Amino acid sequence: MSQPNTSTILFARGVMARLQTWSVMRAAIQEGWGGSKSISQSKSTWLASSIVDAFEEAPSTEIPDDQYIEQMLLQVMADEFDVVLEDGSSESVAVDICKMWDETRAGGDDSLLVRKFEKEAQKLEGKKMELVKGAVEEGKEDEEWVSSDEESDGEEEDDGEEEPELMQVDSPKLPQKLEPIIDEDGFTLVQKKGKR
Repeated sequence: MSQPNTSTILFARGVMARLQTWSVMRAAIQEGWGGSKSISQSKSTWLASSIVDAFEEAPSTEIPDDQYIEQMLLQVMADEFDVVLEDGSSESVAVDICKMWDETRAGGDDSLLVRKFEKEAQKLEGKKMELVKGAVEEGKEDEEWVSSDEESDGEEEDDGEEEPELMQVDSPKLPQKLEPIIDEDGFTLVQKKGKR
């Protein structure tokens, strides 16, 4: 097996860094959705390796596109981490990976995108995340996750969406308990319990 060229190494570093900055993957590793933390981390590394292999082994006329990579991300998250993603964040990750491939193939030993994601990954390293609320919305993946070192003023932000109103449901009518009938002498009249 021959040594990988510098553009392949640069691309692999970029893919690893992009997966490390993806909030869903960070949460999956931190919370051990794919097993223990170390197993989840190794699954992330395996995913990065699979993505690099998909590009490296493809004929030059059939390079994977962002939709292929997105499906790959979704499939691995479902199979390996038991997570079904519906937030759209996998699309932006796939687009970034495809852009990195193009940048690293353009030549040179440097890529702006790779540097950007490596810097972000370095900043996020060791920071713990906590889930603030529900699912991550498309295009707002980082807003829903808060690093534990970020300060919070305890107020919830209004995201502009109205909360759905609860529907009024009529409860089934229970037979009303009959009030005792007291006659003029003070005796209680015995009544039948109902129709049978």
